[in-house]
Amino acid sequence: MNAVTVPIKTYEYDRPQAGMACTAEAWAKVPSAPEMAERAELKERIRRLLKEKGAVLVAHYYVDADLQDLAEETGGCVSDSLEMARFGRDHPAQTLVVAGVRFMGETAKILSPEKTILMPDLDATCSLDLGCPADEFAAFCDQHPDRTVVVYANTSAAVKARADWMVTSSIGLDIVAELHAQGKKILWAPDRHLGSYIQAKTGADMLLWQGSCLVHDEFKGIELDLLKAEYPNAKVLVHPESPANVVAQADAVGSTTQLINAAQTMDATHFIVATDNGILHKMRIAAPGKTFIEAPTAGNSATCKSCAHCPWMAMNGLRNLAEVLESGANQIHVDPAVGLQAKRAIDRMLDFAAARRAKALPTGKLENNAPMFSGVGPA
Repeated sequence: MNAVTVPIKTYEYDRPQAGMACTAEAWAKVPSAPEMAERAELKERIRRLLKEKGAVLVAHYYVDADLQDLAEETGGCVSDSLEMARFGRDHPAQTLVVAGVRFMGETAKILSPEKTILMPDLDATCSLDLGCPADEFAAFCDQHPDRTVVVYANTSAAVKARADWMVTSSIGLDIVAELHAQGKKILWAPDRHLGSYIQAKTGADMLLWQGSCLVHDEFKGIELDLLKAEYPNAKVLVHPESPANVVAQADAVGSTTQLINAAQTMDATHFIVATDNGILHKMRIAAPGKTFIEAPTAGNSATCKSCAHCPWMAMNGLRNLAEVLESGANQIHVDPAVGLQAKRAIDRMLDFAAARRAKALPTGKLENNAPMFSGVGPA
């Protein structure tokens, strides 16, 4: 039987070099969607294999809706990347299948080194990860030894291992504010938009690596302004990896989990959403009856007005999920020494979050109790 050839598409992403803004190209597979009959067969096969293998499936909000539904139906979870890893760490299953991109599988392995971590496709990567190679980042850090190194979750295990702190988009601002209050100067990587947002909010002295997410970087402030005029009563939900002129128009800025919570709790029926459109599936489930509109990534003349979907998240599908469960292939491996060092940066963040929750006491007003319940999800 001949192997099926999967089409390849190339994408341009930010690839900082020698302190200068540069770009590079990376490829992603473009798998076809199964027809209805095959789709039903694959879903049943995956349910059976998860049970037979004693495995649990965790999926990111940005992957295909079928994978999100399967994760929840079979006792797994759908969440941001850190919560995926923490869920896998605390679950009794010894095999964790991570539907997402490679750094998520690595984070799961760092928190559960004794477990088997599988991914539908090991080539599913992230432009932020690609744009921050570990050796170049280490050299950058060496040039600035007086700075505390804070890296975003969307990085490789090796980059995390070089950091003092790992942060997520929902807790990064609080951690940087605390470090700033201690008089620390920050070296931040890799997302320049999230770094600039935190810098503006905290006033911290931050030296920024110039990476970006190729999805969020494409949101257009001018086009968003025009779309808001069409929907004057809509609230705008923005992930802080977006450009500043998009963030400036937001009614709520936050991580994936925070944006879903905002959709549930805000007094509006229409929302314009500036993040990967994979999140809309969970938003529609979490806030039934509300309408979600994709923020524009291009102007009226474009063939795709909003193309906000990560090409590497799209590489996770029913076919390769079933195949990896059958074969046990696509294991994630992290050098134990690297994993141990990276875990220290992650644990600092988790300890910070736990201490913050411990200090927060109920006040009787829900809005004042947010620190007790806020997540620490990255993307």
